[in-house]
Amino acid sequence: MSSTLDTRLPQVTAAWAEWLPVVAGLLVLYVPTFYDLATTLWQQDEFAHGPIILAVIAWLIWDRRQALFAAPARTAPVTGYALLVFGLLIYAVGRSQDIILFEVGSLAPILASVLLATRGWPTIRAFWFAILFIAFLVPLPGFFVDALTVPLKNKVSAIAEQLLYTAGYPIARNGVVLTIGQYQLLVADACSGLNSMFSLSALGLLYLYLMRYKSWLHNGLILVSILPIAFCANIVRVVILVLVTYHFGDATGQGFVHNFAGMLLFIIALLGLFAFDSLLRVAGAFFGRGHKA
Repeated sequence: MSSTLDTRLPQVTAAWAEWLPVVAGLLVLYVPTFYDLATTLWQQDEFAHGPIILAVIAWLIWDRRQALFAAPARTAPVTGYALLVFGLLIYAVGRSQDIILFEVGSLAPILASVLLATRGWPTIRAFWFAILFIAFLVPLPGFFVDALTVPLKNKVSAIAEQLLYTAGYPIARNGVVLTIGQYQLLVADACSGLNSMFSLSALGLLYLYLMRYKSWLHNGLILVSILPIAFCANIVRVVILVLVTYHFGDATGQGFVHNFAGMLLFIIALLGLFAFDSLLRVAGAFFGRGHKA
């Protein structure tokens, strides 16, 4: 047994040593980037999911680490190096011009290029989800956020007003300002639901990846349901904040409850996603048995 361990130890050490330059290069490029994000954007509610996404990507790579030590098969050095140059150019432009979309987004082609050049297409297939998940690490462009936030806020405000008015509350709406009793509440950008949609989309994709459902219909229905579930959960959040403010005062509604509502929104959306998944599984089992009968 000792001779076997003595033989494997140098092999494992050599395999890890092969990737040390790659890891060092990635650290040199992206530690400053992620440090800048940690001290700026990631401190805002809109981008607070960034560290979690980064941790998930690191875990996905670690979970598939055995593919990094497999013998190279069908390598594509030309494609890999061309993709590496492309990724480095995007990074250079993003870093020098302070375009965070390019700077963070360059991680995907750079990581894919290294895998292509050193291990080939089989390794790309092993890490496809980790590379795809990098898209959720990229902060949404400002023009894209602005274009979606305004109509989402208007829709959330209108639905919340109708629900509370139907329930008998003295509420009125002027644009994205809700007036209930003596209080006026502005539905801010954070209440548009865009951030929750983005976060829940990432979590939904990760959930499907881990569950590995074979049914394309099941996976497709889960993906299609993510945005409506997040939108409805956000309406529940706004309604709760309005009711808390109306019954307990502005200090309560805009204090701890307001901060807690963000977590509550995510929990409601997550439970909704799990409930819909369970419903699909029950329906699939029922119709499956009926078809066999």
